[in-house]
Amino acid sequence: MLPLNRMEDEEGPEYGKPDFVLLDQLTMEDFMKNLQLRFEKGRIYTYIGEVLVSVNPYQELPLYGPEAIAKYQGRELYERPPHLYAVANAAYKAMKRRSRDTCIVISGESGAGKTEASKHIMQYIAAVTNPSQRAEVERVKDVLLKSTCVLEAFGNARTNRNHNSSRFGKYMDINFDFKGDPVGGHIHSYLLEKSRVLKQHVGERNFHAFYQLLRGSEDQELQGLHLERNPAMYNFTRQGAGLNMGVHNALDSDEKSHQGVMEAMRIIGFSPEEMESVRRILAAILHLGNIEFVEAEENGPQKGGLAVADETLVGHVATLTATPRDLVLRTLLARTVASGGREVIEKSHTAAEASYARDACAKAMYQRLFEWVVDKINSIMEPRGRDPRRDGKDTVIGVLDIYGFEVFPVNSFEQFCINYCNEKLQQLFIQLILKQEQEEYEREGIAWQSLCPTDKTMEFGRDFQIKHYAGDVTYSVEGFIDKNRDSLFQDFKRLLYNSMDPTLRAMWPDGQQDITEVTKRPLTAGTLFKNSMVALVENLASKEPFYVRCIKPNEDKVAGRLDEAHCRHQVEYLGLLENVRVRRAGFASRQPYPRFLLRYKMTCEYTWPNHLLGSDREAVGALLEQHGLQGDVAFGHSKLFIRSPRTLVTLEQSRARLIPIIVLLLQKAWRGTLARWRCRRLKAIYTIMRWFRRHKVRAHLMELQRRFQAARQPPLYGRDLVWPTPPAVLQPFQDSCRVLFSRWRARQLVKNIPPSDMTQIKAKVAAMGALQGLRQDWGCQRAWARDYLSSDTDNPTASHLFAEQLKALREKDGFGTVLFSSHVRKVNRFRKSRDRALLLTDRHLYKLEPGRQYRVMRAVPLDAVTGLSVTSGRDQLVVLHAQGYDDLVVCLHRSQPPLDNRIGELVGMLAAHCQGEGRTLEVRVSDCIPLSQRGARRLISVEPRPEQLEPDFQCSRNTFTLLWPSH
Repeated sequence: MLPLNRMEDEEGPEYGKPDFVLLDQLTMEDFMKNLQLRFEKGRIYTYIGEVLVSVNPYQELPLYGPEAIAKYQGRELYERPPHLYAVANAAYKAMKRRSRDTCIVISGESGAGKTEASKHIMQYIAAVTNPSQRAEVERVKDVLLKSTCVLEAFGNARTNRNHNSSRFGKYMDINFDFKGDPVGGHIHSYLLEKSRVLKQHVGERNFHAFYQLLRGSEDQELQGLHLERNPAMYNFTRQGAGLNMGVHNALDSDEKSHQGVMEAMRIIGFSPEEMESVRRILAAILHLGNIEFVEAEENGPQKGGLAVADETLVGHVATLTATPRDLVLRTLLARTVASGGREVIEKSHTAAEASYARDACAKAMYQRLFEWVVDKINSIMEPRGRDPRRDGKDTVIGVLDIYGFEVFPVNSFEQFCINYCNEKLQQLFIQLILKQEQEEYEREGIAWQSLCPTDKTMEFGRDFQIKHYAGDVTYSVEGFIDKNRDSLFQDFKRLLYNSMDPTLRAMWPDGQQDITEVTKRPLTAGTLFKNSMVALVENLASKEPFYVRCIKPNEDKVAGRLDEAHCRHQVEYLGLLENVRVRRAGFASRQPYPRFLLRYKMTCEYTWPNHLLGSDREAVGALLEQHGLQGDVAFGHSKLFIRSPRTLVTLEQSRARLIPIIVLLLQKAWRGTLARWRCRRLKAIYTIMRWFRRHKVRAHLMELQRRFQAARQPPLYGRDLVWPTPPAVLQPFQDSCRVLFSRWRARQLVKNIPPSDMTQIKAKVAAMGALQGLRQDWGCQRAWARDYLSSDTDNPTASHLFAEQLKALREKDGFGTVLFSSHVRKVNRFRKSRDRALLLTDRHLYKLEPGRQYRVMRAVPLDAVTGLSVTSGRDQLVVLHAQGYDDLVVCLHRSQPPLDNRIGELVGMLAAHCQGEGRTLEVRVSDCIPLSQRGARRLISVEPRPEQLEPDFQCSRNTFTLLWPSH
């Protein structure tokens, strides 16, 4: 953990004091001077102990995002500069570590930045939770974040004090599981300012949803809703038609916001049918506002009755609400009442009564729509499948973003309720921040005297006045009774309950009551709001509170300007100076003894690693005495009270110096432990591996012995035996065994072959090495006679002539063995093909002429023959290459049986002889063979022809082609 003076490093003297408690002199002038200096330097956040003071900058500042979240995550409140993230982190840690329900109360007047503060708090909580990316938790986080966008559209409006003013109160409970991940939530809404649907002050707008619908919908959608894009066409939106939603950038436009809201509703879980119903209800309210009533003439067709000026609008309302048109018209012009005898009477409206009923219906429709949206979000956010017996008790963080104190030129029932709410919250703040201080000091036995920050009196008159904590406010009683009763004729409730639209029908369950049914008078709006405020305060008082006090710097919403008089008034009525005095008059920090020891015990030799004193209180005393800080503290029954933050700074700095040393010590011990564990595990692993390898080797050798017991039996000598798969360690050993076994088996087979057949066997082995896999057939399955010219079968008419010539050549050249002889068809460099004979001895290669008693036409020393080339087919083409001689191109033919395959025999005999002499014969297999004759380069290939009877050569300029009979 970083030391406390990191905050001092980032908050130097040029930025003022990051905590008002640290002011040298505590006066209003010093307080405002520090606030002004920090605001001018871009420091919009300042502490009062654990309370955060926030000044709205009216501009985007680089204070938020993933990097800033990582900077505050897991830190203590005073480790970093003041920030909303620090308060959110403190509330989250208190909830997670101590299983305490916490709440963050955001207060301040309209335009002070409460809604933006709540957004940043929600973003922080969403960012630091669910590291394992559980799908259900991600769903809840998406709903929590996207719900803000939707609620702003339906509950916020542009006012003279704020471009995005919340016209309702919102308190959100977020449920967390034992891991600290959000698993659900619930939103409570308070006192929607539904009178804004009807009219707005100059410079203000209706709720954002109306303008987003008109400006952001597609032309086809507007046509289906019978709407035009211009808000000035409708009475309810005419006042704010020339105003936009945003102040900071173009992304705040109604068009962009409409797309964002629709996408957010889709992500949250609103069905397409429900979203369409919402659009139709908003359109119906706009059309309802344009309906005007006229008194019919006495002598006219309606004889003095009430009529609608434009009945087309009635049809639009009926279509959009899925109700009968005639019933809508009748509900607008008259009402039904039940007499004492249960008789139902229809009573016509006057124009004024009809207008009142129309306005009451419009307000009620919007309020029911808003409440339905909130209930829909709550139904989606409710924790699913949670069982306290299995999952443990959920903990809660509450975030309160509620309307600020309001004073207008004319203040009516809504301002009365809003300011009543702020009075209750101010009393709660006083109780928890001031009275709670005194009670804790008394409980811990610490002497301390409180202050009295507020006082209230009331004055009555025709227009009554209340002296609030924020100043005197005069309220006009005009419309108080009607707004408090909040009455709506039962006819409208029954009309909308019987709608064919299931979404609209669900908003009006009380419409199912019969007209003759007797019911209790409903509670007034004031009573309902008072009860909800009492429940809210009780809920907040049951949680550990964290406060954010928002200040509005100026009335004009101008960035970078702080109006001292305006801010001084807010500081006074928020009691911030008194809050600082409480902290300075008492003790700035207090901690239970065990928690204090847990953090600072390493700074004292008597308490590290564990103390042996009588109690934790004595151990804390010994620690403070060693540091010389005992004069700045007081000892309670269970807590230590620290007067000056400098004491904490001193302790944190001492702790920070020791942390690296302790970390190294712990790392050394832990790494040593891990190394010993690993060493023991490795020894055990190697022992197991050694014995397992022995077992595998022994088992494998026994299996080899079992399988190869019959390998000595002729004639196969183990040819069909399958080698077992060896262990990896025995793979090289088995490879060597297979080589040895192959040699032994070959020896067993070869030793039974007669010596007369060994020459043929060696030749076939040599041919296989040269041609195996390269030529289709090379005659390995038949016996090789070698000397076919001496055979009466192959050469019945001239074998005796060849025998005489062979005798003469033996006497002349002294060769010992005939390697190969055959009739051939040859082609020369003059493109002439002739029948010739080929004789291959162990001394020479002879080309003979059969027509002249096998006269020698050419003799080439055998050691000059360097290689030969053949094709991959069944043809008998051979090209012999000799160093210093032209290549000899021949085709073996006139064999018995015809076209017998003797290429392998020629290759094998010549290759085996060369191997015996210790030289290499190059054998090439190619279907297009290059050759050289008297320096000329040519190519020769084979062309199969079914009609060809005998093989022959066909010549062109630079190529030879062997025409081979393919039948």
